[in-house]
Amino acid sequence: MKTKTTIISLLTAAILAGGLFLLVKKQIPETKEVVNIDNTAVAICPAKQPVEEKPLICTPPPVPHPAQAEVQTQKKAKAQAEFLSIVEDAAPIIAEEEVVCCEALVTTSSSYNYDQETNRNEYNQLAENKFRKVNNEPLSTFSIDVDAASYGTIRRYINEGQNPPADAVRVEELINYFSYNYEKPTGKDPINITTEVGPCPWNKENRLVRIGLKAKEIPSENLPASNLVFLVDVSGSMYGPDRLGLVKSSLKLLINNLREEDRVAIVVYAGEAGVVLPSTSGSNKQKIREALDELTAGGSTAGGAGIQLAYDIARKNYIREGNNRVILCTDGDFNVGVSSSEGLERLVEKERKSGVFLTVLGYGMGNYKDSKMQVLAEKGNGNHAYIDNIQEANKTLVHEFGSTMYAVAKDVKLQIAFNPDQVQEYRLVGYESRLLNNKDFNDDTKDAGEMGAGHTVTALYEIKPNNAPRTMQFAKPELLAIRLRYKAPYSDVSQLIENKLKANSSNKLSPDFYFASAVAMFGQLLRNSEYKGTGSYNQVISLAQSGLVNDRQGYKREFIRLVETMNGLTAATSTIIPACITLPTTYYD
Repeated sequence: MKTKTTIISLLTAAILAGGLFLLVKKQIPETKEVVNIDNTAVAICPAKQPVEEKPLICTPPPVPHPAQAEVQTQKKAKAQAEFLSIVEDAAPIIAEEEVVCCEALVTTSSSYNYDQETNRNEYNQLAENKFRKVNNEPLSTFSIDVDAASYGTIRRYINEGQNPPADAVRVEELINYFSYNYEKPTGKDPINITTEVGPCPWNKENRLVRIGLKAKEIPSENLPASNLVFLVDVSGSMYGPDRLGLVKSSLKLLINNLREEDRVAIVVYAGEAGVVLPSTSGSNKQKIREALDELTAGGSTAGGAGIQLAYDIARKNYIREGNNRVILCTDGDFNVGVSSSEGLERLVEKERKSGVFLTVLGYGMGNYKDSKMQVLAEKGNGNHAYIDNIQEANKTLVHEFGSTMYAVAKDVKLQIAFNPDQVQEYRLVGYESRLLNNKDFNDDTKDAGEMGAGHTVTALYEIKPNNAPRTMQFAKPELLAIRLRYKAPYSDVSQLIENKLKANSSNKLSPDFYFASAVAMFGQLLRNSEYKGTGSYNQVISLAQSGLVNDRQGYKREFIRLVETMNGLTAATSTIIPACITLPTTYYD
């Protein structure tokens, strides 16, 4: 009987609270105070004048993964209780019938997260490169970087109406997302160097140097046979259409382009690792697709065990002078076994000596561990892309299959020697995580980045010219000298390439120079760089439009649309608009 009375009391309280909520909603359409309930905005205030009521259209949240259901139910109950408490506090305001007008500053900045507890994205902190005095540090040494994950990441943030976190913006990856029209190598070396210098668009007192690398191209039909291992994360954090669902769709695009001589195995990991499909000929596409279709997500994440097993399978089916590669598809949330960045680094450093390369494809958002994926790609003779939609999967795995999947040079390092007669200071734009000690350049045991077939790599230096009086007949004409080291894919001995850039280079600037400088400016604005100078989103758009050539796939036009969107978001951030009552909502990630 007591239980029945309690239930009736609760139902009565719920009905009264619901009626009171409708009363508040009808009489209080504008906002005086914004209160967070479980990281969800709730706003209640008296209205200056009645406003037209409009039907509320809500998109229901996705169904939570079973492992999250109990926790999310508790959050929802807590939020509802706190909300009812706030409604009760608002009742005296209604009774007094005193109407006070107010406005709330509502922004579209990404600093606001719908659910902070489920937004656990992780990015390595980056300390932006500073200007270096040539008299003190004439050499600049770094590893090349062909990764493009940062571009896909910031695109997703912007398309969702948010500012990307500064540490998610790696400027060199934004620049190298795009291909540029560099001269192809013609000699014995698989890489050619191109140079260009012009005004710095964000600081008129300085100049901008562009160093471009182009790897030799290999037609798809002439690529060596591939021994691929799909390593798929099927843990609970990969549940959802933009995670495991997108992984399946992505890999099917790759399967469509396999040849009979190519082979694919599938390894999965959750609480433990296992082989779903032994190494299978590319001619048996249906069997490979069916194995993918059977994958489901659930459980913890033993990423280290999965990586170890995938390398074991790759070594077992190793093709001499072929393309031996593990393709890891994950959100990077390793939490069982070898899971720390240091442990993963040791694991892949050991395995890269086997001649098996690594491609890391990132999926999902909210629990995305970009920091760990960077470690895997950088230390495992690999590359890293972020797949935010099927179009990006098509770009990475189909249009750029050769450059993504087949390396023509590994451990590629650059060392730039600046001429103190011509340059007072210099600053490398981006590549903060790829810096090397000067002595590492000639050390063949030091790891560096790889270049795939047809890849282009771009590095920009902002320089302060040395305008001090000098006897010009004794001044060297070179602005800088470039030294590049690389190894053939199956060699442990590096080769050297050298080039120079003259100070009086006055050739007409290429469209690629304008576009690359536009992308660099955009990255610096997103990071709110202390070196962004006079740069603006409008200037980025203007520069990029000057570089719209060789854009058959439309990636450069998409970039301009992205900048326009970001420009609009920035303007909207400071716009004052009336806020309305927002029900506490639990968002599942």
